[in-house]
Amino acid sequence: MRILVTGGAGYVGSTLVPMLLEQGHRVRVLDSLKFGGHGLLPCCQNRFFELIKGDVCDEKAVGKALDGVEAVIHLAAIVGYPACKKEPHVAHATNVEGTRTLLRMRKPDQRICYASTGSIYGSVPDYICNENTPRAPITLYGETKGEAEEMILNAGNSVAYRFATAFGVSNRMRLDLMPNDFTYQAVKNRNLIVYEGGFKRTFVHVRDMARSFIFALERWDTIKDDVYNVGHESMNFTKEDVARKILEHVDYYLHFAEVGSDADQRNYEVSYEKIRAKGFETTIDLDRGVAELVRAAQLIEFQNPFANV
Repeated sequence: MRILVTGGAGYVGSTLVPMLLEQGHRVRVLDSLKFGGHGLLPCCQNRFFELIKGDVCDEKAVGKALDGVEAVIHLAAIVGYPACKKEPHVAHATNVEGTRTLLRMRKPDQRICYASTGSIYGSVPDYICNENTPRAPITLYGETKGEAEEMILNAGNSVAYRFATAFGVSNRMRLDLMPNDFTYQAVKNRNLIVYEGGFKRTFVHVRDMARSFIFALERWDTIKDDVYNVGHESMNFTKEDVARKILEHVDYYLHFAEVGSDADQRNYEVSYEKIRAKGFETTIDLDRGVAELVRAAQLIEFQNPFANV
């Protein structure tokens, strides 16, 4: 299959693209390379890999990228609360207007898979969210992703995935993700301060996220034109749970603070029964993911660009 991956040089894309190439697909990536493209270097060995450096808001670049492809996996976005707060106009332009441009230029027979987020549920601690739970985002990130998701589903021949909180090792690492950040601090600093330790959310490994897109393309007729939460109930943990899991792998000082708050007030449980009924299961648990992160933390140096946001 000929597949376009927008934002393919990012955290999820640099994990997904090699998987698609290994399966024999022809993969074209559209990415502005704002955060670099080193994660895709191994893909250059494959003659079925193509990169178009361009912005998803640029009609000319999008038109060129869409030419001749059968499916689109739309990952291009400004991701997360801190990044969207830092550049709100860029976030809206990329997440909303970029999606609008892509849909306007896409042909109806071109499949489109969209990476949405559980952040669109907002803060709903009193019950378990499912795909029918009203959207109530409390951050610009959640708002823009929710608006784009609605456009994707209204366009038809599409699938939207509301992912749990991502974590795990990728060729293009992100340390603004809570388990990744916690593990990095534990390894590098040997201490970690956790506030709102009882706040709960569900996690999904980046490789399982990539697998879910392959699952969609392989079972398109049975899952298209719908939205799915992607994750697993067994991966629902508090911040304290994550910190204590890291203690099983790293000897570090852990302190729970009584003050401080997380502006992205996600604190909820989610049902993943809908996609499980279609046949998709996640494969990587928190223990395995943390073990990988501990090994990776020894290999990287990182400064959080959102530390002062």
